[in-house]
Amino acid sequence: MAARGSNSNRGPSSGRRDTRSTPRRNGTSAKSAKVAAPTRSSGTKVTARAAILLVVAVMLIASYTASLHAWWQQRAEIVALEAKNRATKAKIAELEDQQKRWDDPAYVRQQARERFGWVMPGEVGYRVIGADGQIKGDVSQLEEPTTKVQGPWVERLWGSVVEAGREKSATQENAE
Repeated sequence: MAARGSNSNRGPSSGRRDTRSTPRRNGTSAKSAKVAAPTRSSGTKVTARAAILLVVAVMLIASYTASLHAWWQQRAEIVALEAKNRATKAKIAELEDQQKRWDDPAYVRQQARERFGWVMPGEVGYRVIGADGQIKGDVSQLEEPTTKVQGPWVERLWGSVVEAGREKSATQENAE
């Protein structure tokens, strides 16, 4: 009985052998058998680390998406401004070319002939007049010269103040 008493010190597993350090038949210890035990294959369980990683990934994607959207808008504005710049440069080149043409006396004479029907001294100009008495063809008409406003400057200034204070009529609003 003494032998049993010595085994009683081991606790509830009395009568069992201590397998912690004894080798098994296949050559592995009990510790390595626990590590090599198969994991659960019944389903995937989201761990706290995976959830935190997912939240961080979503936040990074959201922040990069906002930055990418701002970059995309700025890129579109740059492209639009470059196109506007090219159009303005083309318009400037066209206007400079037109200015050079107006410096040429031959071009000025040509425009006077086409626009106003002028002729050089010694030439005979012809116009076709219809049955209604109107000139036929494309001939520009000269506008009436603007008449200079007469009166002292103070009256003109006060007249503009009075005119600015009036309410717009329906015809003026439709014209704008």
